Amino acid sequence: MSNEFLFFGGFVIFIVLMLAIDLGLFSKSNKTVSFTQAAIMSAIWVSFALLFYLVLRVWGHELHDIQDFTHLTEITKKHLHNIRLIPDNFAASLALYRKNLALEYITGYVVEYALSVDNIFVMVLIFSSFGVSSKYYHKVLVWGIIGAIVLRFLFIFIGAALISKFGWILYVFGLFLVYTGIMMFIHRDEEEEIDSKNHKVVKFASKYFSVYPIFVDGKFFHSENGKKYVTPLFLVLLVIEFTDLIFAVDSIPAIFAVTKDPYIVFFSNIFAILGLRSMFFLLVNIIHKFHYLKTGLSFLLVFIGAKMLLHHWLSEWGFTTSHSLIVIVSILAISVVASLVFPKKEATDV
Repeated sequence: MSNEFLFFGGFVIFIVLMLAIDLGLFSKSNKTVSFTQAAIMSAIWVSFALLFYLVLRVWGHELHDIQDFTHLTEITKKHLHNIRLIPDNFAASLALYRKNLALEYITGYVVEYALSVDNIFVMVLIFSSFGVSSKYYHKVLVWGIIGAIVLRFLFIFIGAALISKFGWILYVFGLFLVYTGIMMFIHRDEEEEIDSKNHKVVKFASKYFSVYPIFVDGKFFHSENGKKYVTPLFLVLLVIEFTDLIFAVDSIPAIFAVTKDPYIVFFSNIFAILGLRSMFFLLVNIIHKFHYLKTGLSFLLVFIGAKMLLHHWLSEWGFTTSHSLIVIVSILAISVVASLVFPKKEATDV
């Protein structure tokens, strides 16, 4: 059994175990998650993400079972890692590879975590539009995240296969991200609305399922007089999954601008998704205060798209993953600080 299989398999087992514990401890109680609980959950998931950074720094070469300099060179070229190996020193080259791999992971994690904030805006709107009680938020989000993990897995490895076979697709991703960033900036101040009755997902589900008219104690399914129904909470779950699918179209190409290694894309993506639930409860009541965040995210998408379009030239100019991380963190920090220093003026009735 290869080290590559053990490394990836161990990661998947860890994620499954954590989600199983989460479901067992919290979902059955159907209680509103407090700010303190959300803060603790967020700290735990961020800690796990940072610990995994250290794992990659120490054992990152095991991910592709690298045993010699020739294999290291092949992996570096295959995934377009922006590092210069030392031909006469395998140990030093391996250390450089591990350092860069860990840096790509943490940069991708920051990008995905940041883009997840925009997802939270929409989630709040979905729950509000469908009239979901706050005590059911956690259950919906946990099952939504499980679905998101499966979809992201498929998206990421299909995307990696396409990039490997058609290198030009990177430019398509880059143009798409620049366009998305520009459109996000143009529409940054527009109020989003969700019509719970006429949403396309609701209409589609209503064609194939019998929908019960009211919520039933946090259940996704309900039986009555021998007939099975899906509840409105199940429809909310479907809308959440559909929304994540839309966001994945932006976020996954964005991480491919940071790294072309599908494993690193997957790891950074999954840790960010797992932390999304706790971040939702942490920000749900204060997210409106960060009114410049969408502006920051629009600049972030444009930067990442431009980096993807210009990656050959940037590499020649010496623009590394460290520089990308600095730019990304700076954009996010400026948008958060600006939101706090220049609070949004509340509308007043004349």
